[in-house]
Amino acid sequence: MMSIRNKLQAVARPLYYAENGLVFTILGLIVALPLIEIVGRFFRSGLHGSTIYRNHLVIWIAFAGGMVTSRSGRHLALTIATEVLEKPARKGVGAIIGLLSSAVCTALAWSSWQYLNVAFAQNHTIGILPVNVALAIMPVGFGVMAIRFIAHAPPGIACKLVALAGPVIALVLGFPLSGVAHWYQWPSIIVLIAAAFFGLPIFVALGGIAAMLFFTGAGTIAIIPDEAYIILRKDIMPSIPLFTVTGYLLSESNAGKRLVCFFNEAFGWLPGGIAIMAIVACAFFTTFTGASGVTILALGGLLSYVLTKSGYPKGYSEGLLTASGSIGLLFPPSLPIILYGVVAHVNIKHMFVGGLIPGMIMVVALAGLAIVHARKHKITRRSIKLGKVMHELKSCSGELLLPVLIIISFLMGWTTLAETGAVAVVYAIVLEVVIHRDISLRTLPGVILKGVPILGGILIIIAVSQGVKAYLVDEAVPQMLATWCREAIESKIVFLLLLNVALLLTGCFMDIFSALFVVVPLIIPLGEAYGIHPIHLGIIFLANLELGYLTPPVGMNLFLASYRFEEPLHKIYRNVLPFLIALLVAVLLITYLPLMTTGLLFFVE
Repeated sequence: MMSIRNKLQAVARPLYYAENGLVFTILGLIVALPLIEIVGRFFRSGLHGSTIYRNHLVIWIAFAGGMVTSRSGRHLALTIATEVLEKPARKGVGAIIGLLSSAVCTALAWSSWQYLNVAFAQNHTIGILPVNVALAIMPVGFGVMAIRFIAHAPPGIACKLVALAGPVIALVLGFPLSGVAHWYQWPSIIVLIAAAFFGLPIFVALGGIAAMLFFTGAGTIAIIPDEAYIILRKDIMPSIPLFTVTGYLLSESNAGKRLVCFFNEAFGWLPGGIAIMAIVACAFFTTFTGASGVTILALGGLLSYVLTKSGYPKGYSEGLLTASGSIGLLFPPSLPIILYGVVAHVNIKHMFVGGLIPGMIMVVALAGLAIVHARKHKITRRSIKLGKVMHELKSCSGELLLPVLIIISFLMGWTTLAETGAVAVVYAIVLEVVIHRDISLRTLPGVILKGVPILGGILIIIAVSQGVKAYLVDEAVPQMLATWCREAIESKIVFLLLLNVALLLTGCFMDIFSALFVVVPLIIPLGEAYGIHPIHLGIIFLANLELGYLTPPVGMNLFLASYRFEEPLHKIYRNVLPFLIALLVAVLLITYLPLMTTGLLFFVE
């Protein structure tokens, strides 16, 4: 048995390195092509077709990243229900998750292959490449993911056989039963939704639901890869891998420690200054990583130590850091803001500007609570030393200048968002590798690849969720919902309150990237029906989803904080409650005072 395992590992090892090399090469090209465009503008030239190649490289990084994410078993998933299961039950559930995942990925691989052969003429090319070569990663990616879901099924022959049955079931449902009454549509959808609470990857649940809706309806599941192709090759999509890489370069360096030291000196003299330092540091990191959980995992230990050493109780510190882990999502260049602009077809510059004051309101809400706590409990303040402040400012000035560089270059129109992302990556590499030397050239590829599972998880969700969105649009569900709401709810104030409640619940049960592509198409017609400014609606959506991360019993940050701080969930619930209430007040202010969002829009084009 061991010899077989060793042989498999020997075969897998070169594939592992080849896969990593492919991903690293794709990311390198996604960085290089926008930089070539920037340089080319100075000489009134450029690389012919670079935009086409760059956009199609995003498709490759989405599916290659999805393969790597499957290899490491790190696809975004809820594991709420599995927490209460005994070990034998978890093993059985794991086998079923393997079956469903391999079945859905097999169906999507087959539909992608059909799409390539039907949607494009034989002589169709993308740049100089035949289309079958340029888009081959789609069926290959889904196919490799299907194999890996089988391989990652719980140990034991029975569990492996259950998972292996997935592709067989997919083929049976797709061919022999394709001409009969599809009695299995809604039972299958219900099973997929239920399995999502037991650890079924979110992209599998969304892809499976889309496949069932189209396959048993009037359409074909080839619509799913078609919609994925449309969304992933948009001009704005390269900014997602670029800003994700930038965030990981910062989080894997000592940038966090330098920022903490500076904010400590700059704010420590204020009442609650150390807590304010922690809030601002978390906001800075979440802005770049786009995923609040990364901030908690990367900075949680350091900031918790600083807070407790400064006199803050352990429970208070953990509650503050759990709440602070998501407040940076409203500041540029936050990925959720970019993606909202893509889905809602609104100006991303306007979204960036519209999120500034609401983002600050949420920071101030937590900072105000920290000041009250510090005064009440007489937390010791540091004496300010300008020399020390300037020394720490000098050490982290490069990191502080990065968001300024991004905002100015993009808002002034000097660079596109993709070009801004490429500049940010190069800037971060020079800063952390050359200047600070926190990351060596030898370890740089490993640091970049460390962010690939998050990147692959996000992009593959974006790809398959478009299928659900397409079905909803085809069936005019958003319009019907808007009509029903307009007839049932006359008051705009009541509607906004109900919208807040609905979005909070959405944030509890769905990650922000899935919600962007499934929920946003539903609420856009509602916003239009009640005369809500589209930028204001977007900020309401994102602010509520931020809060959903913290809402018991299943907010994602609560689970990550429980893991990071090694505390039971009920303690995390209790610790985070005061901060949740403060942020809820902030969200209500953002919702009912639209001028906070739209006031600065008069100053941008």
